[in-house]
Amino acid sequence: MQVFLGIIFHFIGGFASGSFYMPYKKVKGWHWENYWIVGGFFSWLIVPPLAAWLTIPDFAEIISRTPREPIHWTMLFGVLWGVGGLTYGLGVRFLGMSLGNSVVLGFCSAFGALVPSVYYNFFPASGKTTFTDLITTTWGRIILGGIMLCLLGIFICGRAGVMKEKELSEEQKKKSVAEFSLVKGLIVAIISGILSACFNFGIEAGKPMAEAAVAAGFNPLYQNNVIYITLLWGGLATNFLWCMILNVRNRSFGDYTDAKTPLLKNYLFSALAGTTWFLQFFFYGMGESKLGNGASSWILHMAFIILVANAWGVLLKEWKGVTTKTRFTFITGIVTIILSVILVGYGNYLK
Repeated sequence: MQVFLGIIFHFIGGFASGSFYMPYKKVKGWHWENYWIVGGFFSWLIVPPLAAWLTIPDFAEIISRTPREPIHWTMLFGVLWGVGGLTYGLGVRFLGMSLGNSVVLGFCSAFGALVPSVYYNFFPASGKTTFTDLITTTWGRIILGGIMLCLLGIFICGRAGVMKEKELSEEQKKKSVAEFSLVKGLIVAIISGILSACFNFGIEAGKPMAEAAVAAGFNPLYQNNVIYITLLWGGLATNFLWCMILNVRNRSFGDYTDAKTPLLKNYLFSALAGTTWFLQFFFYGMGESKLGNGASSWILHMAFIILVANAWGVLLKEWKGVTTKTRFTFITGIVTIILSVILVGYGNYLK
C-alpha cells in the first residue's frame, strides 16, 4: 500500500511539472523573462513557506537550529538547480513541450539517480546506496542498465528532433514551436538536465532538517517541505539575477505595468504556472516519504513528467506535419525511457 501511494503521489507531482508551462502560453505581450520571474516568485518565494506553515508550523525554528553546513550545501545545490530550472524554461521554449522535456528530464533522471550513489561511495551513510553496490549486486546492475537505457532513449528523442528539423519548413516549425531552434535547444536542454539533478542532491543535503521535523512530531509525509524553503531560495537567486539582466538588455521592465497588455490575466496565469511548478516538489516529497529518496523515486517522478509533457506536446500538435518515420522514432525514444523506468523500479524491488 505504501508503494502504491508513493507512485500516486509521484504521478500527481509529475502531472504538475509536466503541465506547469501551459499557463505561460496564455500570457500575452510580455517577454519571456517577465512571466518567468513572476511565476518564479510564486514557485520559490511565496508558496513554499505557505506550504511549510500549513504542514510544519515550526519550520522557521527548525531551520534556525540546523547547523550551517547542511544549510549552505542545500542552498548551493539550490543555486545550481536554479540554473537548471532557468535553462529548462529555455529548452522548452526552443524545442517545445515534447522534445524539450524528453531531453532535459532524461538527463536529469540519469544524473539524479546516479550521482548520489557516487557521493556515498566516498562518504558512506547508513541506508544509502553506493556506486559499489550498483556494480557488485544483481539489483544494482539492473538499475545501472535502466539508467543506460534512459540515456539511449534521450539519444533517440534527440535523433527525432534532428529529423523533424530537416523535414519541416521554417513556417511549419514556427507554427508548432514559435522559437524552434534545435542546436540552441539541445545545448541548453543538456545543461538543464545535468544541473536540474542538483535538486535531488539538495534534498539529500537538507535531510537533517527533515529528520528534525519528524523528530519534533510532524507528519513524515510532509518532512521535505522544510527543506524546500532553503533549497528554493537558491533557485530564486539564480533566476532573479538572470531575469533582471534580461530586463535590462531587452528593455522589458515596462512589461510589468504595460496597460496595453492584459495585465491581470498575465499576472494570474504566471502565478498559476509558478504555483503548479511548486506542486511537483510538494508531491515529490510525499512520494519520496513512501518510497525513499533513491533512484526509484527520482526516475519514477521524472518519467511521469516526461509522459505528461509529451501528452501536452501531442495535444499542441508539435509533431504535426512530420513523416511517419520521424514520429515513430520519437515514440520509440519515449517508450525506451519508460522501459528504463520500469527496469530501475524492478532493480529497487529486488533490493
